[in-house]
Amino acid sequence: MKVKKFQAESMPKAMKKVKQEMGTEAVILNSKEVKSKGFLGFFRKKEIEVIAARDPEASKPLRPEVTSAPVEKERTPLQEASGNELLMQELDQLKTLIRAEKMDTSEVKEHYAKLQNQELASEFIEEILSGKEGESLLSIATQEYLTGEATQVPASSINKSKKFLHLIGPTGVGKTTTAAKLAADAMLNEGLSVGFITTDTYRIAAIEQLQTYAKLLDVPMEVAYNIEDYLTAREKMKDKDFVIVDTAGRNYKDPAYVEELRQVIDFRKDAETVLVLSMTSKFQDIESVFNQFSSVPLHSLIFTKMDETGSYGAAISLALKHRIGISYVTKGQSVPDDISSASLSELIEKLRKELASDERSG
Repeated sequence: MKVKKFQAESMPKAMKKVKQEMGTEAVILNSKEVKSKGFLGFFRKKEIEVIAARDPEASKPLRPEVTSAPVEKERTPLQEASGNELLMQELDQLKTLIRAEKMDTSEVKEHYAKLQNQELASEFIEEILSGKEGESLLSIATQEYLTGEATQVPASSINKSKKFLHLIGPTGVGKTTTAAKLAADAMLNEGLSVGFITTDTYRIAAIEQLQTYAKLLDVPMEVAYNIEDYLTAREKMKDKDFVIVDTAGRNYKDPAYVEELRQVIDFRKDAETVLVLSMTSKFQDIESVFNQFSSVPLHSLIFTKMDETGSYGAAISLALKHRIGISYVTKGQSVPDDISSASLSELIEKLRKELASDERSG
């Protein structure tokens, strides 16, 4: 099965590209309006993006060709036209092609939808379906492809010898609870002395929440309102083995908030920085947040709320696309029990099981 993405100024032009490269046997898996890259981010134009698929086996003859013209199976040809007439004709033909397509193409469309529902990035979906042949199960084909890609991603565990760990991320993902879980794990399982620093001064409740955890764990906590406070807090924690820095949760789609964070924290010091994201988020959203932190030296990812979803594609896609490891996942509110080290292979296996479950129920 060949799957390819096409972009053009209009649907008719996109369909013409599909026809020229893949023939009239092609079926449209998805189409949407996108913006071109433009020049230095300017002069971006609206374009139509079409993802088309074609099974090479479908066009092979069932018997040796004869000298007379072969009889083609009945299908709707992509005819030439112009203007609005062509657009309407192409749209009608798309509907006809989808209805008239053979069963194997229907399966591809079904598989495409399943992988989309798992929030897997479209570029990985296309690669998986392109390499899928015969009756091989979607769950197996997906696992094989993603596992191969995962070999390019470095394994990531938090290096506590760095002493300071910055937890950054958008609001509502559970950074403060994650900080408490990491602290408890370091104390109970590794015997480390621990401290907290918080720069989340926008919400009184956030400071109080971390203070509560600090009292329960019997560890010191410092509040930093600016870079001077932050450096002073670090100095006060110099006798600790491992210090976790909890930061404010903001809408980090706005680059101004990222800059605010840089004005409070010195990321160049002896520290690692981890981006905390929710497993329940869409891939497009978490990638947008990730891209905003391109100026920050990110070490790894932590995904929270794994118990609230059966969709793992967004987390896997972000790690694979940007070659960054996943160090921990959390799955509940219990401290320190509901946190565990993670690997891409484990998440890929969970994704396979979800797809396999769909295959059995289907």
